[in-house]
Amino acid sequence: MDTLDTLRTRKKAATRQSLHEAALRLAVERGLDGVTVEDIADAVGVSRRTFSNYFTNKEDAILHADRERTGVLVSLVSGRPAEEKPWQALRTASRELYHGRAVPDREWVAQLRLLRRHPSLLAQQAGDQITLERDLAAVLLARGHDLDEPLARLMTATFLAAVRTASVLWLEDSAERSLPDVVDELMGRVDFR
Repeated sequence: MDTLDTLRTRKKAATRQSLHEAALRLAVERGLDGVTVEDIADAVGVSRRTFSNYFTNKEDAILHADRERTGVLVSLVSGRPAEEKPWQALRTASRELYHGRAVPDREWVAQLRLLRRHPSLLAQQAGDQITLERDLAAVLLARGHDLDEPLARLMTATFLAAVRTASVLWLEDSAERSLPDVVDELMGRVDFR
């Protein structure tokens, strides 16, 4: 990639991130119904058309960071050593996901959870979870270890349930444990041999 392509790629990534952040901030401040695509574009200083080059709708913009994280997670699982057992690969990848990355604060996450109860966000989020489950199962199957598709799907569904449950427990917990620690603790209670 030449310097011009690299600069263009970085600029596009920065614009996408700015649109995501504006969508999230405005939706938390006003509620999802109180925000339009035009509001988001105006907050970033771009046109409605530019917004549409990056996202289909405001829900898509709000969920952008989740999709980025899930893409990283799939890559981390895929990159784990081949001899590592599938459940351990998921567990280690989940720890690596937050290593060196900021973990959101509880108040912000609580606000997002309220926001995500909106039916249009729930629908897109459910679709994203199904895609993530399928992608993770495919990675586990490709790793071998005598997994069949039903077991790979069960394992990834259990993994995602553990992550969701850990997130809720972390939000409700007054202790100062980190989210990655809570996720890892729950995953340690599950035994896939």
